[in-house]
Amino acid sequence: MSDLLVDVRDLVVDFPVGGPGAYVRAVDGVSFTMGPGHALGIVGESGSGKSTVAAALLGLHRGTGTRLGGTVRVAGTDVGGASAAELRRLRGATAAMVFQDPLSSLDPYYAVGDQIAEVYRVHAAVSRRAARARAVSVLDRVGIPDAVRRSRARPHEFSGGMRQRALIAMALVCEPRLLIADEPTTALDVTVQAQILDLLHGLRREEGLGLLLVTHDVGVAAESVDELLVMRDGHAVERGPVAEVLAGPADPYTRALLAAVPRLDAPRKPRPSRETATTAAGLASGAAGGASGAAAASAGPAGAAGGDGAEVPVVEALGLRREFGRGKRRVTAVGGVSLAVRAGETLGVVGESGSGKSTLGRMLVGLLEPSSGRVRHAGDEARGIPAGVQMVFQDPVSSLNPRRSVGESIADPLRAAGERDEAAIRARALALLERVGLEPGHYDRYPHEFSGGQRQRVGIARALAPRPRLIVCDEPVSALDVTTQAQVTALLAELQQELGIALVFIAHDLAVVRQVSDRVAVMRSGEIVEEGPVDEVYDRPAHPYTRQLLDAVPVLDPELAAARRHRAVGPS
Repeated sequence: MSDLLVDVRDLVVDFPVGGPGAYVRAVDGVSFTMGPGHALGIVGESGSGKSTVAAALLGLHRGTGTRLGGTVRVAGTDVGGASAAELRRLRGATAAMVFQDPLSSLDPYYAVGDQIAEVYRVHAAVSRRAARARAVSVLDRVGIPDAVRRSRARPHEFSGGMRQRALIAMALVCEPRLLIADEPTTALDVTVQAQILDLLHGLRREEGLGLLLVTHDVGVAAESVDELLVMRDGHAVERGPVAEVLAGPADPYTRALLAAVPRLDAPRKPRPSRETATTAAGLASGAAGGASGAAAASAGPAGAAGGDGAEVPVVEALGLRREFGRGKRRVTAVGGVSLAVRAGETLGVVGESGSGKSTLGRMLVGLLEPSSGRVRHAGDEARGIPAGVQMVFQDPVSSLNPRRSVGESIADPLRAAGERDEAAIRARALALLERVGLEPGHYDRYPHEFSGGQRQRVGIARALAPRPRLIVCDEPVSALDVTTQAQVTALLAELQQELGIALVFIAHDLAVVRQVSDRVAVMRSGEIVEEGPVDEVYDRPAHPYTRQLLDAVPVLDPELAAARRHRAVGPS
């Protein structure tokens, strides 16, 4: 067994909870091995224990009160029995880890090159100048342009993709034999994700690195690894060559996991007609009850016909433009965008990071004032934040007050809208908790007591509270695993069908957007380069940029992924 790079036998991890002696089991009897240069993907839902296994390979649970059982060996080092000095040598020099969020892993006060050089000096007896030269070398190796100059930049001056490359450079600086990547592409758009996956593949091929990839995105794993280990509730339920597991999964959970993966080629579910949705909106507002319900009913549905019989869009953007900065530093985030969304309709907005998607969404709901152009809601010019619009954000943790119960967070928009009957407010919040799949008893719990998917359900309930006509969803499922993604998008579709709400769905995941949208707008550099019915744009893209985005989407076919990579970079 001495030739094994990783040898894990019957790993058990118990986390301390509550009072003394109380533990919860996160990993229960997991075993696997990896040879040098091999790539293993660990996939599963949030809470399955996959990141806990990865952390155990580097002894990151030591000193936290966590109980570990079984054995973990990395390049011959017994991680459980290693001394502090042996662990220091293991971390970085033998095995290195790339985390999901580079902003939380990089020090905001120091230049990126200095941080990489410091890691190198911990493991190598070299001068500061030599360490700096090594840092520049690995930054260049991972594809950072003008590495000498950019090494002096701080993390906030890098894009998300460049920060992830910098983290990979930091992991490579001591030439480790094993690279552990924990959700390295979750927050990245599809083209940058493809670049990072190609980089990892190239490093394996050229440096002979072993790769342990932790991800909830089965498509990402399909493109990057030789074998898959599927985890659920702390157990390994299936393991095998990636092509075999994807083609013929043996475990029912693996089959369910694969079925939940959004696919570009999957047929979209039938969506309600606009007439049905508009009628539903009228019924929902009329039956809502209370002062707010009466007001909504008297106003009528947002997509109702105007005086000339033409349907009035719920929201309409006319030549929207937004600039940031002044003088030579002025940047155009959105430049002259026009679009309209009607009742019961979902408009998907896709594009790379920095394309202007989120800026457009914030202008549609009044959180940002346009530099020029206009926004109309139900035919009226918007002033500030108009009534009847809400937003669901990417990160519910940052948008929910940690000091207020989730029930109170859902109730707050009702109070802001003028509702004064506390009994009616609480009843509405309780009903919404149930409607989004939570329990009335959750009213008095706090955000930290919920999973990511549950917190996003709370965010949706809060957005629904004031009975909006329009909800703008800004990357609402990008941080969720595929089964939770499917649950949240299905919930949004159900709510839209019942209430006739207009949705603007902003996302970098093109497969998700195809499943939830009626129309799609493709943004690049602040402009819409293509717009139309979602099937037409996806099946017959007219713009080269749209084709580029679609070509970058991961596929659940390792052979197809390998062929695509071969065409892109040439033969190995």
